[in-house]
Amino acid sequence: MTALLQQPGYEEERLQRVAEKLPCRDVQAGLLLSLMGQPQQYSFPSIFIYGHRASGKSHVLQVLLKELELPHATVSCVECVSVVLLFEQVLLSFFGCDAASLLPRSPSLSDFVRVYRQQCSQSPAKQTRYIVMEKAELLRDTDANLLPALLRLQELVEDNVTVILLSEIVWDKFRPNTGCFEPLLLHFPDYSKGELQQILSQDRHPSYSAEFYSSYINILLGVFYSVCRDLRELRHLAALNFSKFCEPLAEGKVKDTDTHKLWRNIEPHLKKAMQTVYLREVSSLQWEQMQQMEEKETGTVRGLSAHTHVELPYYSKFLLIAAYLASYNPARTDKRFFVKHHGKIKKTNFLKKNEKTSNHLLGPKPFPLDRLLAIFYSVVDSRVAPTASIFSQISSLVTLQLLTKVSQGDLLDAPKFKCAVSLDFICAISRTVNFEILKYLYDFL
Repeated sequence: MTALLQQPGYEEERLQRVAEKLPCRDVQAGLLLSLMGQPQQYSFPSIFIYGHRASGKSHVLQVLLKELELPHATVSCVECVSVVLLFEQVLLSFFGCDAASLLPRSPSLSDFVRVYRQQCSQSPAKQTRYIVMEKAELLRDTDANLLPALLRLQELVEDNVTVILLSEIVWDKFRPNTGCFEPLLLHFPDYSKGELQQILSQDRHPSYSAEFYSSYINILLGVFYSVCRDLRELRHLAALNFSKFCEPLAEGKVKDTDTHKLWRNIEPHLKKAMQTVYLREVSSLQWEQMQQMEEKETGTVRGLSAHTHVELPYYSKFLLIAAYLASYNPARTDKRFFVKHHGKIKKTNFLKKNEKTSNHLLGPKPFPLDRLLAIFYSVVDSRVAPTASIFSQISSLVTLQLLTKVSQGDLLDAPKFKCAVSLDFICAISRTVNFEILKYLYDFL
């Protein structure tokens, strides 16, 4: 590994530390270091590094820049919502607060180049400066001249500066139609299963042996590798479920070499954890508390798993509640449930001969959009303006198949829907917003 990171101009001890901090990324680190060259030499004007999420792009680059003590400015394109923030961040990192204050109130690209060149004349670069642009795909939504200018910034400012773009998409989707300076491309492939095993095994608990934790990681990857290869997510899952894996060992029921019994104990919990991959709605502590509650209440119908409780936005839950009430309550009962001064009306006054059967046995009935919104505004506990966000959440519920659109495609002015969730499901959703839905259902009067 150390041989791949040999580069003239850098201390061997520093390169050794870099190699130790970059397991399974020695090839990419060596290629990147060779592209950067010696510190005093001019480097290539721009480098484009691409690869999937959690493939080590930012980590490799930050370790190289910090351990080798290279001057750099790291800019997150998510945080820099305007070019002003981008320009200020670069000038602040290289030249200090005084340089950033020289920019006008609404600086253009020309203003940034002018201020940069002025500062370079006062403090010329002794070694290559690096500007790292994280989430660089967002640059496509900025001014059309910004990306081409960054790619040839070395020429514009006449300084030894290299711009490094980090992205999850390929360069072909980046290239402007008007053409631009072509950067050097460096691809970071996904980690293989063996590499993930090696990296995750380094996070072992000090109370357990390396072989024991490695066997746990092997079991974890056997379950999750087919659906998730994100290192950060797998690391989170490993930390989340390790205490459950160790329970039989702590209780003295099995030995640490009895992998089969340990697997049988952890298997149902890992399968349940597959439902929450990438979602992260609950913390590790909350997950453990829910596991304990489910064990205490074995045999009790809880209606809905914990992650589904919080999967929907706040108002989407009320929209789903309103849709359920509209599907299972007769339309003429809306006045009874949602109008304050409706007078005393008995249920027998509503009952017809063909309504002796429960509405829940007959199934959900279609309802128009205006009735859904009327019930929604009645049950929600705060004033909500009828904005586009509310209508987009209705579309999201249809996409998630919690609502079903039943009207014809040509009826644009009066769409009709059905609620496609069960009573247990809606009761669980109602509990998360402290709404007693059974008090508003006609069948439970």
